[in-house]
Amino acid sequence: MTGRSEWQSRVGRVWAQEWRRTDRALAGVAERLDAAIAAVAPRSGYAVDIGCGAGSTTLALAAARPDLRVTGIDLSPDLLGTARERGEGHGNVAFVQGDALAVLPTLAPLDMIVSRHGVMFFDDPAMAFARMRAAMRPGAPLVFSCFRARAENDWAVALDAAVGGGPTVAAGYAPGPFGLADRAFTQDMLGRAGWADIRAAAYDVAYRVGDGDDAVEDALGFFARIGPAATPLANAAPAERYALEARLRSLLHPRVVDGAIDFTAAIWIWTATAGEAA
Repeated sequence: MTGRSEWQSRVGRVWAQEWRRTDRALAGVAERLDAAIAAVAPRSGYAVDIGCGAGSTTLALAAARPDLRVTGIDLSPDLLGTARERGEGHGNVAFVQGDALAVLPTLAPLDMIVSRHGVMFFDDPAMAFARMRAAMRPGAPLVFSCFRARAENDWAVALDAAVGGGPTVAAGYAPGPFGLADRAFTQDMLGRAGWADIRAAAYDVAYRVGDGDDAVEDALGFFARIGPAATPLANAAPAERYALEARLRSLLHPRVVDGAIDFTAAIWIWTATAGEAA
């Protein structure tokens, strides 16, 4: 799994450079998540976006609630540089670099926490979500998205097959993109962390990886930098990389429809409210 130091350096730089394509890929996620956030977001107060990346969710919430102060937190200075550029002119937005669990107490008490696929990476999720809850006013909402099981996400299954198979799926929790895929685990973990009114909604949304004049090459460029194919491609010898790229092109060509390439992202949208302090 990508570690803290990589997000603060090389990986963060790549994601900052690719923010337009990652936002495009996650547009279906954002549509569902933003709707869930809007349904419970307070009109005023203080909200935080954990793992805010290039700031899309932060800015969407800030635009929808102009009297709500919204702070995005991320480890990557490069992603936050992009987020700050995008946030110019939004008077109710701020961005902070650091470990969210260390930053949250300095912003408490909070009226909302949100995250687009940014909370699946904690070593101890029960402790992490308990610290989030401790930073909230009682009854304040939590809304976040995460992937469902890897096997339910056809983009991951297809890439695993093309580049030689995905990682072994261990029983129980492991930090990573699919860390909170198990509904029963996540429901129980949130309950133990002090959250109430816990609900999960499952959605299958478009995951657009390529479009434009040459959707296949656009998608190949995206996969070469973001996601599970990036490391195998980067580490391959020239001849092996050529073969991997050929397999990816063979995968992608049949999926071009109206000049675009869509896979399906299988996601959860989780909502909960902060319980009373123990």
